[in-house]
Amino acid sequence: MNLRSCVRAVPDFPRPGIMFRDITPILASATAMRETIRQLAEPWRAAGITKVVAAEARGFVFGAPLALELNAGFIPVRKPGKLPWKTERFSYDLEYGSDSLEIHTDAITAGDRVLLVDDLLATGGTMEACVKLARQQQADIAGAAFVIELTFLNGRARLAPVPVVSLLTYNTEEADE
Repeated sequence: MNLRSCVRAVPDFPRPGIMFRDITPILASATAMRETIRQLAEPWRAAGITKVVAAEARGFVFGAPLALELNAGFIPVRKPGKLPWKTERFSYDLEYGSDSLEIHTDAITAGDRVLLVDDLLATGGTMEACVKLARQQQADIAGAAFVIELTFLNGRARLAPVPVVSLLTYNTEEADE
């Protein structure tokens, strides 16, 4: 199945000059969603993954079924105040301001083999925060998996040396690559 054909290019969203890569057509198709999860899992099947970590909200959409596919636990990373138990927080800078993410203090056991997942790798800030939170809990980070990577934003470099696998890459903001 050609997953690229299931990604819709939306020009000028959320603001002029941005080409948004819309994954909702993947979500709307059971066949496309199943294939996306299969492809995300494939490089990690023999990696001994014990936990899949994903940030809200779109990361959850792919992270939870991927955890099931890999027979691993699922760990949600959320905005401050959204998790009901004791948490650890990591704050990071954005282009205009800052943000924070939290994880339960008991989410990862030292030595857990962790796969980090999100729908999109752009600048890498959110995933870098997830990496730092997982490392604070002494996780063994196997890698990071993404449905889409915008390579021109160099997010992969920000995650180094974490291995990164992306199903689809876009090298420019043009609609027809």
